[in-house]
Amino acid sequence: MSDGRWCCSCATSSRKRPRRRQVSKLDQGSVESREVRTQRSFFCPEHWCGAFPGPQICVKSAGSAFLHPRQACKLNRSSGTDSVGPMQMKRLTSALVMVLVALAPCCAKAARGLDAEQLVRLALTVNPRVRAARARYLAAVHSIKQAYAPNDPVFSFFNGDSPQNPLGSASEQSFQLSESFQFPGKAMLQTDVARRNAEIARLFYLATVRDVRAATEAAYYQILLDGALAQVSAENVANLQRVLKVTQVAYAANQVTQADFINAEFDLAAARQVERENRVAEANDETALNQLLDRPPGTPLELERTLHLEPLTARVDTLVSQAAAVRQEILEAALSARNSKTALQLARMEYLPDFTATYIYTHYLLQSAAPAPNRTQTHGFMIGFNLPVFFWLRQNEDVKQAAYSLAAARAHLRSVRTQTAALVTSLYRSTQFAYETAGLYKESLVPLSRQDIEVSLIAYQSGKVDYLALAGALRRGYNANVSYLQAANRFLAGRVALEQAIGAPLPK
Repeated sequence: MSDGRWCCSCATSSRKRPRRRQVSKLDQGSVESREVRTQRSFFCPEHWCGAFPGPQICVKSAGSAFLHPRQACKLNRSSGTDSVGPMQMKRLTSALVMVLVALAPCCAKAARGLDAEQLVRLALTVNPRVRAARARYLAAVHSIKQAYAPNDPVFSFFNGDSPQNPLGSASEQSFQLSESFQFPGKAMLQTDVARRNAEIARLFYLATVRDVRAATEAAYYQILLDGALAQVSAENVANLQRVLKVTQVAYAANQVTQADFINAEFDLAAARQVERENRVAEANDETALNQLLDRPPGTPLELERTLHLEPLTARVDTLVSQAAAVRQEILEAALSARNSKTALQLARMEYLPDFTATYIYTHYLLQSAAPAPNRTQTHGFMIGFNLPVFFWLRQNEDVKQAAYSLAAARAHLRSVRTQTAALVTSLYRSTQFAYETAGLYKESLVPLSRQDIEVSLIAYQSGKVDYLALAGALRRGYNANVSYLQAANRFLAGRVALEQAIGAPLPK
């Protein structure tokens, strides 16, 4: 797979690309502009383009480019010099140092695996829920023109006064073309409703994107939590193995009772079972993430396993104001209220009549049936409109129904706004507390618990404490690590939920 790599900044393919050289001499022994294209994948210091299998390098700088040393030697031979001069060697060495410095962070980034942002971009591209929501939005967009499009005209043919059969020779033939029209203004209001429905569909699509983003981030952080818990369990197993060896030696020397040895074996077996349980939970979390990425359950995942806890910098009132302005549910409720108001206007316009216009052309085949002997072809026009005779059964009820729907939509809008403000405030407090708790365990309690384990183990070996005190130290150390990871997970989950409640990413 080394062939066919692309550089996103240079837009240059390395597949079967011949090598090119461009040399312009300004001073003797100096090269100002050189460019090399290799047949294998390459590395651009500005954009990482893939694996870096060998020394094939593409380096572009402001006004100058540097060659690989072998290419430089070939260039010197072609220019008549047998060796690389001191100035050229110094420049080549500086170029290689620059390349290695630029290469180091990119290779490290490639080795880390996918982080949360990369997983979100992948999920938003392939997730079926996102695709379905986008298709529904496009369907709503294409329904706008149908709201103001006129009805299809109706063409009629009349074959009348036939003496024998309806399809035989007749005295007259009539052609009619009819078209129905709404009262002026109705189509405009219906178009407004269709546009708002399309906007609601767009907001639903954005809400789906937001929810899939939150679910992907939550699944990713859950994988990190269960993986870290498995590592903590493995560390606990290692500590219990040390305790078991110490207990076994002390029991062989008749310094402790057999009960201590049995308790150590029991604690070790239980810890190993907890470690296996955490591994199973991690595998299930990866399956859930694969489901969001629309991939088979057993597909392996290369993930960045480092937890980054960034504190909340924005104020809670700022986040509440932002949520009131951008949250999709609030905007949807506002558009629904406007649609209900328009529906009330349309219901009141039901008292106004709709029209039907008809053009009539008549051809009299029998002159005696015509209005006059020399007038066998006539034209006519007819217009009609509906009368709201049963208004107390239909129009009145439509108006009342629309009025109650408008009141319900406005009340729902107020409810969504108050719920959003309360949700953002509660999530902000709990997330901030989880961050402080995680910091306390990481900086203070976890180091103290590790120190407690070492001290208790030495004291147990010297016979100053019993096994219960040693087991308590091990339990406190394990619980401290687990509590730190749980607090970190609550912070990350709260941050994701806070972004979901606001409807937009948190400010950096």
